[in-house]
Amino acid sequence: MTSDADWAFARYEAVRGSLPVARFPARAQTVAHLGELARHFDAFLLDAFGVLNIGETVVPDAPERIAALQDMGKRVLVVTNGASLPPDVALAKYRKLGFDFASEDIVASRDALALGLHNRPQENWGVMAINPSRLEELPVATTRLDLSAETYTTADGFILLGSGDWSEAHQNLLVAALQSDPRPVLVGNPDIVAPREHGLTLEPGWFAHDLHARTGVIPEFYGKPFANVYDLALSRLDPAIPKSRIAMVGDTLHTDILGGAAAGLKTVLILNHGLFSSKDITPYIARSGIVPDYIAADT
Repeated sequence: MTSDADWAFARYEAVRGSLPVARFPARAQTVAHLGELARHFDAFLLDAFGVLNIGETVVPDAPERIAALQDMGKRVLVVTNGASLPPDVALAKYRKLGFDFASEDIVASRDALALGLHNRPQENWGVMAINPSRLEELPVATTRLDLSAETYTTADGFILLGSGDWSEAHQNLLVAALQSDPRPVLVGNPDIVAPREHGLTLEPGWFAHDLHARTGVIPEFYGKPFANVYDLALSRLDPAIPKSRIAMVGDTLHTDILGGAAAGLKTVLILNHGLFSSKDITPYIARSGIVPDYIAADT
């Protein structure tokens, strides 16, 4: 657990060379909330953490705001790097928080990863995952990585899905395994941190970049800001909707805004509930050069 947004921003900047490139507007326009943007867009792609929820807590007024957009006929999808939960569990979570989404409205990095696993030569994958992840639903044979060295030595490749139960001891075992026998590393959640009720948690992306630095193995990322998850999300929209009428909404510059811009979409940064909550965003935009089209105080 870390509560330092400056640390997270610096870490994202340190790995900037591994992230997509994009073009940005000269400056961002400010609005109070997404309702003020309804006339500009036909579809909204929403990050979850920091936009809809913070950990297990709903963002204030978010269900009502999203319902209003849906009532206007706007297509609203959740595009999330939350890869641990299977689709039906994720859908139940959002409905419990008060959102009226259908299963096809949830696009997770886990879905992009599952597509990327097809036609792989590896027979057994060692997986960083929490207990409720239902690994048997992935399209490959898997073994959940524990503190037994055998689970690392016998794996043909590794998947970083969810880091909730991951420790320094787990990470050191994985580093040692890759140093002695380099194998593919696929990352189902590129996030470095995620906002929770009491701070920021380290996510699979952090551990993936640490592996690269310590072993030289280059991870394959599935999820924001990479194209695979945006391609999947766009495939669920009416192809007649121009990209200029689609907004990617999120709380991070290096995943949501960078990824949305790289996909050719308009972007909206939410300030009050995520990574940059209570921060002046101006110096972060200036230092990174990542400029959203809009900055909204609230969802």
